[in-house]
Amino acid sequence: MRWSWNVFTAILCLAQTAVAKPDAKDGIKSVPLRTHSLAPPYLDQDLQSRWFDWGGDTVIRADQYVRLTSDRQHQAGYLWSRLPLTATNWEIEWEFKVHGTGNLYGDGMALWITKQRALPGPVFGSIDNFEGLGIFLDTYKNNRPGVVFPYISAMLGDGQTSYDHAHDGKENELAGCSARGIRGANIPTRAKLTYFQENYLQLDLQYKNVDQWVQCFNAPNVTLPQVAYLGFSAHCGELSDNHDIISITANNLYSANPNRPGPGRSDKPRKSTKTPKGYKEPTEGGSWMWFFLKCLIFITVVAGAYVGWVAYRTQRRSSRF
Repeated sequence: MRWSWNVFTAILCLAQTAVAKPDAKDGIKSVPLRTHSLAPPYLDQDLQSRWFDWGGDTVIRADQYVRLTSDRQHQAGYLWSRLPLTATNWEIEWEFKVHGTGNLYGDGMALWITKQRALPGPVFGSIDNFEGLGIFLDTYKNNRPGVVFPYISAMLGDGQTSYDHAHDGKENELAGCSARGIRGANIPTRAKLTYFQENYLQLDLQYKNVDQWVQCFNAPNVTLPQVAYLGFSAHCGELSDNHDIISITANNLYSANPNRPGPGRSDKPRKSTKTPKGYKEPTEGGSWMWFFLKCLIFITVVAGAYVGWVAYRTQRRSSRF
């Protein structure tokens, strides 16, 4: 009996430790968005993807990549989520690879958060006059003096404004940065896009060293469509390249304290007095009540199982006589 009680006490202590262990970093908690994440082997048993559609010249090699374009002229391909991204605050991290055999290459690839989806077009393989956000990795310089390529830029589309092809997006650019060395890098190249509604949009890149993130831009006071689709596309013209998506990891973000992140910080979110839309700060009393409720449920379940086991053992002993 004493041994059983000691085991019960040990299990209870472990359960309390697990419940009380914080899972937030810098006051920000995340919940995985399986519907907008993708990893090898990419396809289900029926050779389809449950959460993504693809088209154009896209080729999927289940053990390596989703190749939006191959290193051939005049190719275009896309990959789009089937369900809209409805989270208020989110983070999307994707691993990609841009590479090829030639010394001249182009045109580039894009990430999309737009109301439209899976519509081929002239803007890095997707339609023009889009409504939402486009993040463009442009590897071919047309006419933009003083800028080092490859160049990454962001544009907020209103559904009526065209992308500025002649000047590599300069006319309607929200923010951007040069990323020399991101094409054909010797390490896995990654990008991480973080969005807090009506607060900021931030893009970080990893292409110089493993686990070394460099802030590309932080744009304050950004508002994106509340219902939009996640997409990737790429395009090749007279010049070509391989544009590969290796993996996509999406998370829903929410603040665990009132000092949620604000614009201007690449390592840690800046404190802000604003809170996400619809967010209610948990009270200390409410947190403790929830903790004790979990403990009570756990104790009840374990105690019930123990009583049942004792009754079963007693019955077995009685049946022997």
